[in-house]
Amino acid sequence: MIQYLHQQHHLSRRSMLKSTLVTAGGMAVANWGALTHSQTLAAEVKRSGKRCIMLYMAGGVSQIDTFDMKPGRPTGGEFRPIPTKVPGIQVCEFLPNIARHADKLGIIRSMRTKTPDHGPGGYYMHTGYHPGERFPHPEVGAMIAKYCENPESDLPSFVKIGSKSGVYGAGYLGPQYEPFVTDDDGKLPGFANPSVSPEIMGRRGELLNFMEKRFAEQCSGDPFAAHRSAELRTIRLMRARQTFDVSAEWEKAKDRYGDSKFGRGCFTALKLVEAGVSFVEVAHGNYDTHNDNFPWNKANFAVMDPAWGSLMDDLTQRGLLQDTLVVWTSEFGRTPAINVRAGRDHYGRAWTVVLAGGGIKGGQHYGSTDRDGFEVAENPVGEADLLATIYKAMGVNHRAKHYLGSRPIWVTPEGSTPIKELVG
Repeated sequence: MIQYLHQQHHLSRRSMLKSTLVTAGGMAVANWGALTHSQTLAAEVKRSGKRCIMLYMAGGVSQIDTFDMKPGRPTGGEFRPIPTKVPGIQVCEFLPNIARHADKLGIIRSMRTKTPDHGPGGYYMHTGYHPGERFPHPEVGAMIAKYCENPESDLPSFVKIGSKSGVYGAGYLGPQYEPFVTDDDGKLPGFANPSVSPEIMGRRGELLNFMEKRFAEQCSGDPFAAHRSAELRTIRLMRARQTFDVSAEWEKAKDRYGDSKFGRGCFTALKLVEAGVSFVEVAHGNYDTHNDNFPWNKANFAVMDPAWGSLMDDLTQRGLLQDTLVVWTSEFGRTPAINVRAGRDHYGRAWTVVLAGGGIKGGQHYGSTDRDGFEVAENPVGEADLLATIYKAMGVNHRAKHYLGSRPIWVTPEGSTPIKELVG
């Protein structure tokens, strides 16, 4: 099996700091809204107050082995379907926890995307745009952070738990909407910890305030104000950083979620949206199953299913699911045909994405594939259509216009359409 791990998607200290603003005290602060002001952007709109958790299966998860099974067909493979509480909806036998939530799931079986390559496919699925354009487009988390954030929050508005899905950034929206990236299990990276005591930090802050106040008297401007705002937000993050520490509660939750990095990442995502974070993406890897597709996926599903199912349980029980959109996706699917290495290869012509919560009309399939899963039979959905659906569920205008200089740029490409059957 070839794992999905490209050099451009490695998260290093250098790449992390590139996506942050660095304060005079040497601390890094990421994407808190209203951190800086860009004259090139359209006027702010009223925040929707909704939240989104994206579960990203890095490498390309198989639709036929999960939510679009073909039992009895040559492409069906080794796994068998099980019924759910919704008549007509079956899922893989190794997804029993997700099967319990079938009434909440909007299963899109008719994804037809533009590329079966990891890097470009990930970019398309996160932005809706071609990766070769002259300027980078913001990924979906950055866009939702812009429109759904709480500017007064001490927490970042866009968090990526793990970097296996790729870090595509905020593009033309600016550094205030870049993702704050944690370890795969949701723990803060070591260099995010304070290096000195609160007392020393306080004294440094007083000295910095004095120096910047004197400097501002002689040199005013937005960049200097943004720098000071970044410092203040960093101090506020130090106060709120305990939100990322779920150690005590995790001891009780890990039996349900599964004692894995992905399980803890999903539990951390729950705590973050509960605390008001607008967008959290949790990555789970090892889906690039060119070899031994079935044993690899059986192992993958043993990690994914309890974590995703328990996340749905807790969002429901805490009254959060109605305002929290959950997106289960990947960069593409896998071939219906099984290759000579008992694997499935990259495939973008017909595959599956699942939505739940956040106003999604659950308990249904949308679209379909032909009897062996090679082609979309009805209602094809492209990357931009999926993102338009996500934005509509989040209360964001998918055709909102921004400006890069004098050039207008839309949130999603022309012709993109939300799926009205899933979100009214």
